[in-house]
Amino acid sequence: MLTHKQLRYFVDIVDAGSFSLAAERLFIAQSALSRQVKDMEQALQVPLLERGTRHLQATPAGRSLYADARRILADLQQAAVNARDAQRGIEGTVHLLHASSVPLTPALQSFLRRHLAQHPGVSVEVSQSSSEHQAPDIAQARADMGLARAPVLRRYPGMHYEPLYTEGLVVALPPGHALAQAPEIALGDLRGESFVATPHLDRGGLSHHVAQLCRAAGFEPRSARVRSRKWSQLALVQGGFGVAVMPESLAAWAPPGVPVRPLAGSTGHRTAVLALWREDAAPLVQQFADAMVRSFAPLSQAPGSHPPAG
Repeated sequence: MLTHKQLRYFVDIVDAGSFSLAAERLFIAQSALSRQVKDMEQALQVPLLERGTRHLQATPAGRSLYADARRILADLQQAAVNARDAQRGIEGTVHLLHASSVPLTPALQSFLRRHLAQHPGVSVEVSQSSSEHQAPDIAQARADMGLARAPVLRRYPGMHYEPLYTEGLVVALPPGHALAQAPEIALGDLRGESFVATPHLDRGGLSHHVAQLCRAAGFEPRSARVRSRKWSQLALVQGGFGVAVMPESLAAWAPPGVPVRPLAGSTGHRTAVLALWREDAAPLVQQFADAMVRSFAPLSQAPGSHPPAG
C-alpha cells in the first residue's frame, strides 16, 4: 500500500527531473527520497523511474502512477478544503451541467444570483456537456444537475426530467446571404444549404429536433465541410461556411454582420429546455432544483414561452 507521503515525493521527483533537485526543494536527504521510490517499486513490482540518463525519466508505469498521484493529491487537498468549509458553515457546491445550445441566459444568471444571495453557503460549479451525456453523468454522481435540450433520447430511471421553458428557433445566415432580406424563413428554403451544425436523428437534444423538422419539410440536411456542435458554429456562419438553425437565446450571441431570421410557422418550431436531477439528490441539490423550477414555472406552462430577460 502506497502512502500519501510517497505519492507526494514521487510527484515532486518527476516534476523536478532529478533526485537531487527534488531533495533540495523538499529539504530532505537524497538517499531518503531514493529509498522511498525503491520501496514503492518493490510494493508495486514495477520500475517507476529510469535512472540511467542524465535527466530522470519515468517508465510507462511511472507515468501512469504520476497522473493518478496528481489526481489523488488534488482530491485530498480539495477534501481538506471541503471539511474546513463545512466547519465554517458552508453548505456545499452544486455541480451544474448545461448543453452548448443552452447558454447561460440573463434569466438563468438572475436565478443564480437570487439563489446564492438567499443561500450564502452554496456555490455552483458550471460545466458544459451534451444533452445526451448529462443524464449518465448525473445518474453516476459525476454531476448534480443538468440543463438539456429536448428530446433526451435515453432516459434513466430515478431521474427528474422537468421542462423549464420553450423558445423559438431561428436561422443564422452568412453575411450577404440571399435569404437575409426575408422577414422570416421557411424550413424548406434551407434545402440544399450547408449546415455548420449537422442535425442528426440518432443524437438527442437540438440536433435531433432540427433533423426531425428538416425531414418533415421533405429534405435531409446537408453537412458543411467545416462543422461544430458548439458556440463556434456562429463563427463558422460568419465565415460563410453554412447556415445554422438554433434557439433564440443562442442566436443572441451572433457576431456583427450575421443575419438572424425567425423560422416561418413558429408554432411548431420551438425547442424546450429540461432540468435534470436525481430523485434521491442530496437536500442541497434538491433545494437548488426546486428553486430553479419555481423560477421558470410560469414559462414552462405557457405555449409561447421563452427565457425572460431576467
